[in-house]
Amino acid sequence: MSTERKIRILIGKPGLDGHDRGAKVIARGFRDAGFEVIYTGLHQTPEQIVNAAIQEDVDAIGLSILSGAHDYVFPEVIRLLKEKGAEDIIVFGGGIIPEEDIPSLQQAGVKAIFTPGTPIEEAVRWVKENIKPRK
Repeated sequence: MSTERKIRILIGKPGLDGHDRGAKVIARGFRDAGFEVIYTGLHQTPEQIVNAAIQEDVDAIGLSILSGAHDYVFPEVIRLLKEKGAEDIIVFGGGIIPEEDIPSLQQAGVKAIFTPGTPIEEAVRWVKENIKPRK
């Protein structure tokens, strides 16, 4: 029996966008795959998401963004993690993010972007291959 703790992922829904079906679907898919999932609910600020991630001792933050604010939210979450000494928390995300914006987000430190239609199994596989429990 393994004593290694489960991967802990915070699913954040930043901004004013009220569409959270995709975030809930991915949260359930991650939970069903054996990960511990914390869902922040709607209308979270980057500060609230980072504070919750640190408080919950997560290994990764998955952001769901449909509002077009990805060019601000992702870099701001990464900046706040660095500012709070938690830059080892991996940031990834999904939602309606134009293909041409993905390279700049990756340069900012976002490890993966999952666009609409990505099978849950693909996101689960990526998590298993790229995220390890921090402790």
